[in-house]
Amino acid sequence: MVIPAEAKIKINGLHILLTYQCTFECDHCFVWGSPWQSGVLTLAEIRHILNEAKAVGVEWIYFEGGEPFLYYPNLLEGVRLSAGQGFQVGIVTNSYWAISEEDARLWLQPFAGLVQDLSVSSDLFHYSEIISQQAKNASQAAEQLGLPTGVITIAQPETEKAAGVVGQIPTGEGQVMYRGRAAEVLAKNAPHHSWDTYTTCPYEDLRDPGRLHLDPLGYLHICQGIVIGNIFQEPLAAILERYDPDAHPITGPLLLGGPVELVHHYALPHQEAYADACHLCYSSRLALRQRFPDILAPDQVYGIMKG
Repeated sequence: MVIPAEAKIKINGLHILLTYQCTFECDHCFVWGSPWQSGVLTLAEIRHILNEAKAVGVEWIYFEGGEPFLYYPNLLEGVRLSAGQGFQVGIVTNSYWAISEEDARLWLQPFAGLVQDLSVSSDLFHYSEIISQQAKNASQAAEQLGLPTGVITIAQPETEKAAGVVGQIPTGEGQVMYRGRAAEVLAKNAPHHSWDTYTTCPYEDLRDPGRLHLDPLGYLHICQGIVIGNIFQEPLAAILERYDPDAHPITGPLLLGGPVELVHHYALPHQEAYADACHLCYSSRLALRQRFPDILAPDQVYGIMKG
C-alpha cells in the first residue's frame, strides 16, 4: 500500500534501534549507548513495526542500537521477517562478537542472503586502533559469505576533517556531532564558535528526512531526541500525515533559523560559544524538556538511565 497522498513526508528507510544497550560507552555516542542502558524490542513489537513500515512504503529496514547483536535471536528473527516482507535490510554493529574470523563467520552465516548492508563501527572511540581486529574479522567473514559490508569511522575531535553527510549514516570517516554524550564529554575540549553563527541544522533534513529512527520504546525520531510520534500509540501512517515540520515546536524554529532561532523563540539562556550546531541545539533541548516531555524524549537519549 502506498503512503496516502496527503501525508507531508514519505520515508524510504526506517532505522530500528533494537536496544539502547551496548557493549561500549563511547564518548561520542549521541544516544548514550551503554551496558547500563535499558529498552529492548520484543519480537511482537518488531512484527508490528514491520507491518506499519510496509503499509507506508518503506523500502529499507536497518537494525542498530546500542548494539543489536546483544539480542541475537531477536535480531536474526527481525532480519528474517524483514527480508520475508521484501525489505532491503541493513545492520549496524561494533562487531564485538568477531573475536576471530572463524567466530565472525559463525555469527554472520545465518544472515547470508538476507542482508544488503553490514555497517561495522570501528574507530578510536571503540577500540585502540582505527580499524580494529574485530572489524577486520567481521569484514573478511562478510566478504566470504557475500554480505556487502562497510566501516563507519568517526574521527577524533582534534583531527576532524570529513564533513557530515545529510540524511545518511556516514560510511567513511565522519566528524563528531556534539549531541548526547558527546555534548557532555567531548564538547568542552573542542574548538568553539560564537553561538549566533549556528543558523541552520547541517546534518538532518527536517522537512524531508528520507529515513527516520525508531527506538525500543516506540518513539519515532526525526533527529535523535526530537520525536514526532510513537508507533505503539498510533499508526505510522497517521504520524507521517500529522507531522508538520514548520508547526512542530522544535523543528519549526530549527527550520526557520537553526539552533539560534530555537534560543530566540523560547528566550533560552545560552553560552557565548558552542562546539557546533548540535551542541547548541542539544543544550537548548535540555532546557526545554520539561515543557515538551513527549517531544524531547525519551530520558535515555538525554543521559538519564532507566533501571
